[in-house]
Amino acid sequence: MKKIDFFHASPYKRIRFLFRMLYSCGPKQMPMSEYCIIARFLRGWLTTQAILKCGKHVNIDQGARYGLDIILGDYSSIGKNSFVQSGTQIGNHVMIAPDCGIYTMNHSFQRTDIPMRMQGLTNPKPVIIEDDVWIGTKAIVLPGVHIGKGAIIGAGAVVTKNVPPYAIAVGNPAVVKRSRLEEQ
Repeated sequence: MKKIDFFHASPYKRIRFLFRMLYSCGPKQMPMSEYCIIARFLRGWLTTQAILKCGKHVNIDQGARYGLDIILGDYSSIGKNSFVQSGTQIGNHVMIAPDCGIYTMNHSFQRTDIPMRMQGLTNPKPVIIEDDVWIGTKAIVLPGVHIGKGAIIGAGAVVTKNVPPYAIAVGNPAVVKRSRLEEQ
């Protein structure tokens, strides 16, 4: 994850970082949203202040973690213990189930003369998740992936390539099994 130099960041980014710290210091671990309306409100409000752009009526569930530079659309949710890295764009009415990982960066490993952990991270490759997408429990979305409108990602899938609109993708690596449009 990209480190934030608090003292050299813009005032706007510093304020967003402080709201994310407030989120992490308490509301992040409050009971799940379905059991505690106060927790849902606090996590949603703090997230609205912390991220780049946040829609209305979002649900950030217990233990969810996210980068500052994400866009989250109206009526979208990030499930319990899920992780969304900076550079992710999430559309409207998107459901991200518990324990998912959405990544925009990875470890560099090109050099063999120094340990991988000392090589830093790759440049971010944004992940775009369009409207009305459902990402199943424990799915992983890798850097640079674009998930089309109305798609479903099966539980435990590892998404390494783009997923077309209304597709149902499952497996490791995720493979499109069929289209939701065929059912109509």
